[in-house]
Amino acid sequence: MIVVTGGAGFIGSALIYGLNKKGIKDIWVVDQVDHPEKQENLNLLNFDRLIGIDDFLKDVLEKKLARCDAILHMGACSSTTETDESFLTKNNFEYTRHMASFCLEKGIRFIYASSAATYGAGENGYSDDESRLETLKPLNLYGDSKQKFDLWAQAQGALKNLVGLKYFNVYGPNEYHKQDMQSMVRKGFLQLRDTDKLCLFKSYKPEYSDGGQERDFLYIKDAVAMTLFFLERQDIGGIFNVGSGKARNWNDLAKAIFVSMNKQLNIEYIDMPSEIRNQYQYHTCSDTEKIRNAGYSQSVMSLEEGIGDYVTQYLIPGRHLGSSAV
Repeated sequence: MIVVTGGAGFIGSALIYGLNKKGIKDIWVVDQVDHPEKQENLNLLNFDRLIGIDDFLKDVLEKKLARCDAILHMGACSSTTETDESFLTKNNFEYTRHMASFCLEKGIRFIYASSAATYGAGENGYSDDESRLETLKPLNLYGDSKQKFDLWAQAQGALKNLVGLKYFNVYGPNEYHKQDMQSMVRKGFLQLRDTDKLCLFKSYKPEYSDGGQERDFLYIKDAVAMTLFFLERQDIGGIFNVGSGKARNWNDLAKAIFVSMNKQLNIEYIDMPSEIRNQYQYHTCSDTEKIRNAGYSQSVMSLEEGIGDYVTQYLIPGRHLGSSAV
């Protein structure tokens, strides 16, 4: 049996879809289905049980969880603007620590979501070399909460038996419930559908043009393939970047949306809210050497390919992952 926490969410439900494609249906989904789109994420998937977070954690703490082969821990608060530090500590650090400790004791495979937000502004690079963990400086409390667990796992000497995945800018179907934390692909699609234009932030650094700020964008199907690689290779442990290894800018992303929707280019550059200007990342790009050296050899979809698939196969027809039509 495989447990997927956050299983009704974006990456979690996509992982269940990926497991189903491999013929795996003996799955527990741990989540609170508190949004109609999260229910839609689950409707097309095959799994055995849906259990709430508190009940599942009680089972873990009381060591009542039996016949579990692996826990894919995607459940967390992923808001980069969350300001409640105690909430993030409880939800992102303590919850993860409890499950990791249980898995280490029982010999259960534990794969958890860290985050590229731990790299902060990238002044110390984007290498997933664990010896550099203490040099990283997250720009927000969310990144701090993820960094805190990575450092705990390192201090326990546990990284050889766990896998922490630093997801970069993942986009794709099943993110519809995420509201302001949806990818710019979905937000841009809705803007373009409703107004025939797409808005991007102005740049406040002279070395970057408006819309020229860069991100490492990764399509959800590639994120799933990279994650499940570590489920299959249980001899591998450590922290790994999950990204494309290429930096592309927001203008590139916008143009791909326009092309996929057969619309004429019409970008408006708007002021960036003052409250996020000092925390805004102008460049991210994953170092993928480590995951490649570990044996992951699949090619990654380009930004244009991923957006084309997302827009034409999911956003326009209004589908979720798991649709029999795709």
